[in-house]
Amino acid sequence: MIRVLLVDDHNLVRAGLAGLLASTDDMQVVGEAENGARAVELAAELVPDVILMDLSMPVKDGVEATREIIHQRPDSTVVVLTSFSDQARVRDALRAGAVGYLLKDSDPRDLLAA
Repeated sequence: MIRVLLVDDHNLVRAGLAGLLASTDDMQVVGEAENGARAVELAAELVPDVILMDLSMPVKDGVEATREIIHQRPDSTVVVLTSFSDQARVRDALRAGAVGYLLKDSDPRDLLAA
């Protein structure tokens, strides 16, 4: 079972992602965070296998949260979700330790495959 932490400041996005992941037999949502600061806390507490991380959030953005999570647990797997194809921000997230990224308008099957 792949344990997933969802990080996005929009309740509707988190609910949609949770529903999508619940439709699989091999993934389980173990937590949800509404900002990067909470994501850092939950990643340490819950030790998820995968963290789906939004880039643009209040309190602490996804790049900084990714950096902190990877610093604390270098074996963490962070996949960035963004609604913007802002290459500079995506590059920053990859440099911070994310393993890849998906646009939020991607096909749901692409998200599950990633």
